[in-house]
Amino acid sequence: MHLLFALSIAVLAGCSLYLILSRHIVRVLLGVTMLSAAINLVIFFAGRIVTNTPAVIRAGESSLPADAANPLPQALVLTAIVIGFSLTAFFAALALQTYRRLGSVDLRQIDAAERLGSPTSAGKDRP
Repeated sequence: MHLLFALSIAVLAGCSLYLILSRHIVRVLLGVTMLSAAINLVIFFAGRIVTNTPAVIRAGESSLPADAANPLPQALVLTAIVIGFSLTAFFAALALQTYRRLGSVDLRQIDAAERLGSPTSAGKDRP
């Protein structure tokens, strides 16, 4: 079962890297989101996969049972999901604004800042 999980995460990470290396800004956005999901799965599965005992302290006890799942990776993944969603929303808004302003989502054509030249130059290559 662990091998199946590891293979699934590897396929997800591989697909995300393929999308990140694309020249289309929406594919890059999807690739970053998929890579975030793959990393979240790695953290989640590193916290021990258990099907019997949830990470809940029962009434009258002061600690988790010995065979309970580790709650720390679950909390980290939940936090990472929220942060990842906000970054994805920001990146999507940035991509939309880039399309509206420059008229393209191809990263090869979005080089307006590069054409202006270096901001530290003496002004020779600046328009």
